[in-house]
Amino acid sequence: MRGAVIHAPGDVRFEERGDPRILHPTDAVIRTVATCVCGSDLWSYRGVNAVEEPSPIGHEYVGVVEEVGGEVRQIRPGQFVVGSFFASDNTCPNCRNGYPSNCLHREPMQAEGCQSEYIRIPLADGTLVAAQDTPDEAHLPSLLACSDVMGTGWYAALAAQVQRGQTVAVVGDGAVGLCAVIAARELGADRIVAMSRHKSRQELATRFGATDIVTERGAEGVARIKEMTAGIGADAVLECVGTVESMQQALDSTRPGGGVGFVGVPHGVSIEGAELFSSHVAVRGGPAPVRTYPPELIGRVVSGRIDPGPVFDLTLPLEQVAEGYRAMDERRAIKTLLLP
Repeated sequence: MRGAVIHAPGDVRFEERGDPRILHPTDAVIRTVATCVCGSDLWSYRGVNAVEEPSPIGHEYVGVVEEVGGEVRQIRPGQFVVGSFFASDNTCPNCRNGYPSNCLHREPMQAEGCQSEYIRIPLADGTLVAAQDTPDEAHLPSLLACSDVMGTGWYAALAAQVQRGQTVAVVGDGAVGLCAVIAARELGADRIVAMSRHKSRQELATRFGATDIVTERGAEGVARIKEMTAGIGADAVLECVGTVESMQQALDSTRPGGGVGFVGVPHGVSIEGAELFSSHVAVRGGPAPVRTYPPELIGRVVSGRIDPGPVFDLTLPLEQVAEGYRAMDERRAIKTLLLP
């Protein structure tokens, strides 16, 4: 089969790879129907994360089951499935407590390289969620979003404890931040402030449910949020970037007693204990337990209640994956959808 391999920063190639096969009786192999480039993939593409040797890349996927191992009971060949970026058994204590991304037996799907024509899925019964029927092609982008960015935005809102009637600020206008706007709306937020400087992303945030746009960043962005909330701050802030600046902006924009949900992969981020102690701000985040949410999110997609698919503003054949990375790196695209 063919798939994406990152050789060095800025160097992603589409090349021949070994066909995936059943290695353990709990595995499945799927034929990829759609995959994509994630903003977190850009950390390696830009050289922030070390690339020490050529490696498969990609962790978001939907597909059709081709083969299952002898111990797979819930997933069967022919089903359309939505996966998540960590394989998990869905039975260990951490999974049962709602955190499959911290499964005691988790395996990162990045290691399988999901920007490819076929993928081996470890722990298939726990990792994959089957759709009831073969989905309409129009729903494909939104279902793909449920394999990561929609679930991650959803977790950001839950981690910040968004409640009905609240004011919520979203830091980050990438695909996760835009999906976090949807999540805040679905959880009943009354006012949703999207922090963005980019017109196309502002328009999409508004379409998804943002009531206000703030273009300022840093201290100026914090001051603007305080001005909009009578000097108090937002009830909840969803941090969807992962930089020192975005985290500080999130913490400073939150009212005393409010919550920050952080899902941007942290790079160089640290939180000063005394500052957090005096703020009364609650902070929760981490790798989103995405496997927890597809049963609910798929239903919302199929019913038409949510439509995160427009975060994919560039669609390319999988063989043009390198251009997909370039477009996102140069901010010509929010998120690239790849079709094998």
